[in-house]
Amino acid sequence: MRIKVMKFGGTSVSDQESRLLAARKVADSVEAGFSPVVVVSAIGRAGMPYATDTLLNLLAEVDPLVPPEPREVDLILCCGEIMSTCVFAQTLKSLGYPASAMTGGQAGIITDDTHGNARIVEIKPADVIRVLQRGRIPVVCGFQGRSRASDDSTYGEITTLGRGGSDTTASALAAALGAEAVEIYTDVDGVKTADPDFVPDAPTLRQMTYDEIAEIAHQGAKVIHPRAAEIAMKFGIPLFVRSTFSDAPGTQVVPGEMLGHRRATGVTHTGKLVYLHFDAAFGPDKSVIESKVYELMADYRINLFMLNVHPQSFGFAVPRKQLARVKEILDGLVIPLTDGEPRTYIVQVGRAGSPEVSAQEQMLRGLSGFGEIRKCVARLTENCTMVSLIAHEFLQQPGIYYRMFECLVNSSISILQTSDSPLSISVLVPENDCARAVALLHDEFDLASQT
Repeated sequence: MRIKVMKFGGTSVSDQESRLLAARKVADSVEAGFSPVVVVSAIGRAGMPYATDTLLNLLAEVDPLVPPEPREVDLILCCGEIMSTCVFAQTLKSLGYPASAMTGGQAGIITDDTHGNARIVEIKPADVIRVLQRGRIPVVCGFQGRSRASDDSTYGEITTLGRGGSDTTASALAAALGAEAVEIYTDVDGVKTADPDFVPDAPTLRQMTYDEIAEIAHQGAKVIHPRAAEIAMKFGIPLFVRSTFSDAPGTQVVPGEMLGHRRATGVTHTGKLVYLHFDAAFGPDKSVIESKVYELMADYRINLFMLNVHPQSFGFAVPRKQLARVKEILDGLVIPLTDGEPRTYIVQVGRAGSPEVSAQEQMLRGLSGFGEIRKCVARLTENCTMVSLIAHEFLQQPGIYYRMFECLVNSSISILQTSDSPLSISVLVPENDCARAVALLHDEFDLASQT
């Protein structure tokens, strides 16, 4: 069998007209001799009846004072993809192509037991293969899987893979099935050099490397999930990003040796960020405190950006939507140190101390054995975002950051923080300057000429 995995996002299945266009893409694949496996997202975007955000709000609105448990959140969110698979399978049948809807668990997607942001640990594709062997098209729920059976469950728990998880489902299935290709269908005709909302004439890149698309996804581009790009890269699966609504060739992702020349690829931006700067007279205690903070951020799956290390301080940015969770984890955190003279640090998030911090401080000062009580204050810089120049090997050329710096500063855009990787340079800028910064850098590095 020549297997191809085809993933369709929420806008591609949002109404009957869109679903028919997507189904015809699948039909064309069958007529070309492939055995397609389809992965679908929930129907539509926020505000539509069966979209992920709509289902989440339905649960949260029962009682805003009683947060839903992660297990129940996963259960209700999975309903969006289940409805989508059933409707899309029926659409294929209406065109004369037998199809079978499958949940993530039925498709053999086994995850860890982290609700809301689970990771795939194994795929057992035997049932998907049986559907293919019967001449039917498997239509699989994206975004979801099931954990392994345990003493508390003979089947395992239904889990979700986090935002953009349907892309990950598609790439992981392609790897498990030995597929010839994975195609990600969306509402744009491929990966563009910048957000078309900020740069309306941004061209589509016809070819990119796996490294480039993984980097552009990590730095904020919404066209594909970073895990999906990384899986395709690891297993060498040909990857395409195309539009459901046109016959444009889209973007083909190729190995790095096929695009060896140095070039700037694009300018990306993240969502709304808050920067936390931890500054105190830590002395030799800094590494212990820093390690504990990063350990907790990892344990609670908090996404970190713009990590900065200094002999006297450290810092990072987090998505604004996760700030409340970060405060819950860190504000009032007690870190006792007992080597040498005992001393105790209390973490305070924000300049103004919270009741939790004050209560901890008063309690500890009344107890013996904790030594000197010290504050570790995290100053907040809110309303900012990260803008990144993606540049494959281009960064090895001298003067790239200088060009970015001059371009932005000469246009009165403040640079609050910087970071870099082998494939990108990122700057933290005020949120209200984001669109202007993207457009300026797009012009500065002549990205309109990239195709």
